[in-house]
Amino acid sequence: MITIEQAGRLRKAGVLWTPGAGDRFVVPDRDMDDDVFVVSDMTVEVHDYQGSKVIGFNGTTEWALDSIEQREVIWLPREEQLRALLGPHFRSLEATPDGYRITLTDTTHEAPDAEQAYAEAAIHLLGG
Repeated sequence: MITIEQAGRLRKAGVLWTPGAGDRFVVPDRDMDDDVFVVSDMTVEVHDYQGSKVIGFNGTTEWALDSIEQREVIWLPREEQLRALLGPHFRSLEATPDGYRITLTDTTHEAPDAEQAYAEAAIHLLGG
């Protein structure tokens, strides 16, 4: 999984998120940075509310938060979502002794986790 710091850099670089089932996100700055939530049709859904996206927490009686605006959460893209950001620049993913290496048309990016390597490559491409 990518780090919150990488996710913030992707957001700052202009990556837009259209929430969908299976997407992961965190709610920062509320002492919940370590809690990863997943959008699901059963418990966490995205609603349009007065022209804004709202993420609703359905059936979560143990948590006092019913919904939160999309702009208040940070998306943690999955491997295939990160690979899609690379488009035709992506050449390969390979395991290394220390983790993974992503090769683009003109650069390589390494990280201990494959998704983190993809994130670093995407951040590079987007100038973030």
